[in-house]
Amino acid sequence: MRIEIWADVVCGWAYIGKRRVEKAVEGLDVEVVWRPFRIDPMAPAQAVPHEEAMADPMADDALRRCAPGLTPGENRVRMSLVAAEEGFGWTWGPAWRADSHDAHRLIALALEHGGPALQDAVAERVMKAHFLDKLDISDRATLHRLAAESGFAAAGALLDAGEGDELVRELLLKGKAIGVTTSPTIVAGSQALAGAQPPEVIREFVLAATPARPLPAEVERYRHAESLLDQRDPLGALVMLKPLLGEHGDDRNVLLLTGRAYYLSAQLGRARETLERLVAAAPDDAYARHLLGRTLQRQGHADEAAPHLRMAAAMAPEYA
Repeated sequence: MRIEIWADVVCGWAYIGKRRVEKAVEGLDVEVVWRPFRIDPMAPAQAVPHEEAMADPMADDALRRCAPGLTPGENRVRMSLVAAEEGFGWTWGPAWRADSHDAHRLIALALEHGGPALQDAVAERVMKAHFLDKLDISDRATLHRLAAESGFAAAGALLDAGEGDELVRELLLKGKAIGVTTSPTIVAGSQALAGAQPPEVIREFVLAATPARPLPAEVERYRHAESLLDQRDPLGALVMLKPLLGEHGDDRNVLLLTGRAYYLSAQLGRARETLERLVAAAPDDAYARHLLGRTLQRQGHADEAAPHLRMAAAMAPEYA
């Protein structure tokens, strides 16, 4: 079975969770894969000293995403104590508030180019660099060195070429779509376990998990787009839908979801074009007509909107 750990490498509980997962799955036939999560997406592009950053309320918000239910001060104390218990020592703690995007790119590329073992080695080296070696893991030269030390010599050129950027952004959207809200979150099969739980809890969770029913890639992508739209993230939904529009551009469900996403993101011209295609192909689709009418209204075309709104209301009273 594959276990996915959705985590941010600048979240101390993720590093603690890594140690606990290693203990939990010892002797089990499992494959552990790391996936990105961002606790601090507003971290500055240029790292700042951690102590200085702690005065920023945005940093407090990030810590809350790393430890729901604890104040930032409580989280720091609790994390330091647990880190010592897990063998990290008393020098635990970052020196920098660092943007983790490129580190996530490196970790994702390690999986693509070397599989889970290389990815695990890279993730370990990056988190050790941040929490124990006091390095700035947003620095590209530092990431080049860490990758080489982990056996991923090709990573430097890949990072410099921008590889992995789109992949990480899509994975972040997938995490949001499946309901990941904290770092770390362990996903096994169709179940999720939030937080750096004790090894015995993680082991029990993994043993009880059942493999998720495999879905065609396009169906999974469509469902992720649906979830993002339900979460009021139409731009994220459009990112997920983009490949489907190329491969399944005539599918009514794809067109309707795309039209909704364009409408909710105020891209009214694209919404109109998409919904007109759908209404032409499916003139009895009341919701598509209603949404096309609302789109035309928002564009200031009341006369063009009226027939669609009337027909939608005649077909489905809830649109009256």
